Amino acid sequence: MSQVDFGRTARDYARHRAGFPPALLDRLAAYGVGAAGQTVLDLGTGTGSLARLFALRGATVTGIDLAEPLLDEARRLDRAAGVDVTYAVAAAERTGLPGAAFDVVAAGQCWHWFRADEAAAEARRLLRRGGRIVLAHFDWLPLPGTVVAATERLILAHNPAWPLAGGTGLHPRWLTDLRRAGFTGIETFSFDVDVPYTRAGWVGRIRASAGVAASLPPAAVERFSTELTALIADEDLSVPHRVWAVVAKR
Repeated sequence: MSQVDFGRTARDYARHRAGFPPALLDRLAAYGVGAAGQTVLDLGTGTGSLARLFALRGATVTGIDLAEPLLDEARRLDRAAGVDVTYAVAAAERTGLPGAAFDVVAAGQCWHWFRADEAAAEARRLLRRGGRIVLAHFDWLPLPGTVVAATERLILAHNPAWPLAGGTGLHPRWLTDLRRAGFTGIETFSFDVDVPYTRAGWVGRIRASAGVAASLPPAAVERFSTELTALIADEDLSVPHRVWAVVAKR
């Protein structure tokens, strides 16, 4: 697959990608994560989906990402939500932030884009003793007969090098990444939700994926969008998703 740049699809990303459900923070509260007054760093924050949830719970949040256009969208969405998050352009592997400065380091829907050993070591450096790291995903599920399965087939027809098809929404390798970095008390949980989309919303959501507008040229993206729109018969969709998270202690 060609170089992925989500900055190329920032507007669709902000408008159409469903953010993490608030229920994720409800589950994380049992681990002492996301409480009011905590300092939280959100790696690979994108348009701030996870950062905003923490901020809405009263945490002091910093979000970093390599794509400035995504951070611009994050700031716009934050203003609409009435929250204040500090954003900066930086890499997860080398943030430039002071050590032992955070109670929580989070990474939502992005750990697979990082150099895991370096990112895990950096997260450990940034956390205070006893702090928690959270890696979370919110993945569509290509169950047989669903619009997701049909969509993935179409993505592969346009972008055969796309490596993310056929996912289960579970990411066991991330546990090993954290264990290798010296984190302890590693636990995971998951839960399934159905996300409503309109037909146009789903087409926009897929344009904003790594396999389409973040990696294909504009003319190919336009052809893909036309074909996906024609493929979907229903105006209103219920799209199966899985929320998965791993929590570990510094």
